[in-house]
Amino acid sequence: MEENGTVVKEFVLTGFTVGAEVQMVLFFIFLSLYLIILGGNLGMIFLIQRDTRLQTPMYFFLSHLSFLDVCYSSVIIPQMLETLKTGGTPITYERCATQFFFFTLYASTECFLLAVMAYDRYVAVCNPLLYVTAMTPQTRLGLVMGAYSGAMVNTMVRTGITFSLSFCKSNQVDFFFCDLPPLLKLSCTETGLQELVASLFAFVVIMTSISIILISYLFIIRAILRIPSVGGRAKTFSTCVSHMTAVALFFGTLIFMYLRGYMDDTLEKDKIVSVFYTVAIPLLNPIIYSLRNKEVKEALKKLFNRMKISQTV
Repeated sequence: MEENGTVVKEFVLTGFTVGAEVQMVLFFIFLSLYLIILGGNLGMIFLIQRDTRLQTPMYFFLSHLSFLDVCYSSVIIPQMLETLKTGGTPITYERCATQFFFFTLYASTECFLLAVMAYDRYVAVCNPLLYVTAMTPQTRLGLVMGAYSGAMVNTMVRTGITFSLSFCKSNQVDFFFCDLPPLLKLSCTETGLQELVASLFAFVVIMTSISIILISYLFIIRAILRIPSVGGRAKTFSTCVSHMTAVALFFGTLIFMYLRGYMDDTLEKDKIVSVFYTVAIPLLNPIIYSLRNKEVKEALKKLFNRMKISQTV
């Protein structure tokens, strides 16, 4: 934790290496997207809580997905906006560690939650008669708490090994938030062990989640193929399309970021990919689930009709 023999008390996030005019354009773009993210995900949570038809296990998990999208985008985007506005933002060592901790926690929880949602679809498709009794409120809560618990273990380990490093090369973080790849580049000590442990835990979290998802969907596909009518197969499959899309987007970016060598000279590419999963995915998830779910569209229509009636009264 030293820089040229002195204790590093703060880092400087350099953000995007573009001109001042471009930075201001990006500032307003990301500010607009952040407001849409908050509106879309908080709106989804409100809609699920308000409409009785959405009081099902699938939408219970979806509300938690929206909550996580709000949380981890809020950990990153305000800091990104500050960096774009100033061109380089000082961030204390403690604040950097806190940001790293909560981002890792929310992102890891989303990995496990997407696996839980795949299991939910497996039970709904393969055992429809037992779905209500299998997915009791206690079971749902237990699955969500399990996702958070598994994520907490990963978060504590990754945060501990990252901030046990000594930093002496520079305090200039060539990124828009405190993440492992740019922080490793600043270490003045050997990082081989930290990279190995971080990669191992990332592999366990990502591959465990993907394995549960793949196994669940193998059984789902087998069950769908046994449905005699084409219309029945299409209707059943459509209930899974939104989740499959969200899984492909989220895990595709995480695999690129965290299941390869950390010291590769690819931070510019990492910035683009990080923007995708910290901004684009929280933005797209409510759109994906609202456009692909008939119940959500009907609930939205019902809400808008109520608003129109209240305005005319």
